[in-house]
Amino acid sequence: MAKVEIRAVSKTFDKKAFNKAKAVSDLSLTIGDGEFVALLGPTGAGKTTTLRLIAGLEMPDSGSIRIDGRDVTGDAPADRDVAFVFQQYSLYPHLTVFENMAFALRAPIRRIAEADIRAKVEEVARLLHIETKLQNKATQLSGGQMQRVAIGRALVRSPAIYLMDEPLSSLDAKLRGEMRLELKRIQTDLGATILYVTHDQTEAMTMASRIGVIEAGRLMQIGTPREIYENPINAYVAARLGQPTINLLPAALFAGAPRAAKTIGARTEHLTIVRGNGDVSATVTRIEHLGDQSHLHLDLGGQSVVTLSDPDAALGAGDIVSLRLNNPLFFDAAGGRVAA
Repeated sequence: MAKVEIRAVSKTFDKKAFNKAKAVSDLSLTIGDGEFVALLGPTGAGKTTTLRLIAGLEMPDSGSIRIDGRDVTGDAPADRDVAFVFQQYSLYPHLTVFENMAFALRAPIRRIAEADIRAKVEEVARLLHIETKLQNKATQLSGGQMQRVAIGRALVRSPAIYLMDEPLSSLDAKLRGEMRLELKRIQTDLGATILYVTHDQTEAMTMASRIGVIEAGRLMQIGTPREIYENPINAYVAARLGQPTINLLPAALFAGAPRAAKTIGARTEHLTIVRGNGDVSATVTRIEHLGDQSHLHLDLGGQSVVTLSDPDAALGAGDIVSLRLNNPLFFDAAGGRVAA
């Protein structure tokens, strides 16, 4: 494994295809040796382009990329010692699981003995719990098994860094949860360096040691999941984490906001339903019952608000509730953070 450094990298695509928008803009990021870093952002934010720049599938317009202290900015993909796991499985359907996983190890440039290839593939297959599927054709596997093979094909390589492009997004919710645990376990066991891109906040928060929030090709903030959640630099970052999504409300609805604040960011833990007089009153519009808790949808001065309530609370549409605000976040007119 190795340390990877991205230094002030920018990339603009052809204007005919992309209206000359910058896919990546002056992005700097360091992934430490053995670290699991997730880039979090919506479609079109520049996440996949960042991976492709590191892999050498795209060349930057400016800036540099270093792997293990070596400048690889101009190197071909084969010379960078990276492994890429794509969003789609991209398996060879006519090959067995074993042959798919062994394919990269059999490249002439590697010259690895067949006995060593077999040992490595079997070791990784055991890690991924697919050791009984090695002789199956790829077309005989379930979606979850195919994804494990795709990940396994990268793991057998032992590269400097694994680049993972939303590898779990095509799986169902239950399987995604299982694969998150498996992937984090494997990363910890191997001490692997991983840069993982996703639009799924749960994936980022449960697997990554640090999260980088990216918007329009710019890295807005990077930190531990807890730092990003509790101390976002702006309203955009605040909205990327949290379920339900943070409520962004006009500061004028509440008394006592800082003078520079134009927007109040209220997560569910910032809003408490109280008996009697709270800070504001709101009307219940609907309730989502989720077993151990309920999502309470409210109308607050014409603004939609979502918070949590006890599932046993005797509330219904049309009821009036009092809310108390507890240590919310404040943002200025441009969305920047304002101190409380």
